[in-house]
Amino acid sequence: MQGYCVKCRAKREMKDPKAITMKNGRPATQGVCPVCGTKMFKIGKS
Repeated sequence: MQGYCVKCRAKREMKDPKAITMKNGRPATQGVCPVCGTKMFKIGKS
């Protein structure tokens, strides 16, 4: 799954994506950028 890395400023394929629920109840996907190791988020159904 692709997400936007804020540090690299590019769309990249997430490493270790997992489905989570945010505090407000919305679904999201959380992963790690394979290049810089920063957390990445993709809001919406995964």
